[in-house]
Amino acid sequence: MPEIKIIIIEDQEEIRKGYEFLINNSNDFSCIGYANAEDAIDNVFFDKPEIILMDVNLPGISGIEATKLLKEKFPKVHIIIFTVYENNENVFQALEAGASGYILKQTKPAQLIEAIKEVYNGGAPMSSRIAKMVVASFQKKNIVDNEEELTERENEILKLLSAGYRNKEVSEKLFISLSTVKSHVYNIYQKLHVTTRVEALNKIRRHIR
Repeated sequence: MPEIKIIIIEDQEEIRKGYEFLINNSNDFSCIGYANAEDAIDNVFFDKPEIILMDVNLPGISGIEATKLLKEKFPKVHIIIFTVYENNENVFQALEAGASGYILKQTKPAQLIEAIKEVYNGGAPMSSRIAKMVVASFQKKNIVDNEEELTERENEILKLLSAGYRNKEVSEKLFISLSTVKSHVYNIYQKLHVTTRVEALNKIRRHIR
């Protein structure tokens, strides 16, 4: 795997330096830290990160505002919100702004590294509590707005995908074959007019407010 370039934006120096050290001492990673979003935004063009770990409560531009600005300027950069806050408003604002994942700082170091790898490979990692929150909101509202209606099974699979389950895990959880899951996923993509899981999750985010 090629070296993954990461920026961490965290105003508390001790925390920032700690995670810089962790990431830089993990195989296939390099990390640069910034104490505020403004400096990070000014340097993204030169640093060329694949992934940004973003705190929410920053001096100046907030993490959510910075996420929106960065996604507008650098749409290919993946942003993981990395914070102590897990309230609904922060979660949904971050996802709506374009964040690819939402991880709590209580997350164990090994799980953080796995989350970074998952985002790099096109996933959308969330802490288990955050995933439950998203699914709970999802269950209250039909995400398909002016789209072809999904079947009960397709909705069930889409809920699991939104919670971070992979196709194989979905098949095991629902006691159906992997090929059946893939067939349902294909139908979901067709009905939602998307081509990837990330696009499908982005469509979910626009409807789970």
